[in-house]
Amino acid sequence: MNSIESRRGKKLAALIVVALLSLFVAGCAQLPEAAPPDAPAVLAEVPGTGLHQITLTEHAVERLGLKTEATATDPQTQKLTVAYGAVLYDSAGKTWVYTNPEHLVFVRQSITVERINGDVATLKEGPSAGTTVVTTGAAELFGAEFDTAE
Repeated sequence: MNSIESRRGKKLAALIVVALLSLFVAGCAQLPEAAPPDAPAVLAEVPGTGLHQITLTEHAVERLGLKTEATATDPQTQKLTVAYGAVLYDSAGKTWVYTNPEHLVFVRQSITVERINGDVATLKEGPSAGTTVVTTGAAELFGAEFDTAE
């Protein structure tokens, strides 16, 4: 092979490498995200509380598999009880539940747990008996409220 053919081969190889690299880099570019047609959750501040009201779409509630149950009063001790699955712990160890004051609306409320017996939490403080709380999917609501997915 003479030196002219060798130089042409090297140039051709270099052009191929540059072309492949430019295709690779172009493929790594981020495409603009399309805006969702309907936001699955809308946050609104509850005045004077520092908390948020989360309003979900029907589809979001289905997708999350949210389940609710009313708080109760233990007939023997007359103390407020809630399903243990409703209890959330934040990073500081504070305990919360998400109440469901109206259809598709959820609000985090502080509670104080006295004791846990199996799947029932007895509360010192919390929402009044009969208040609907989220028993399945509360962690997902917490994530939506604090945008922990990003």
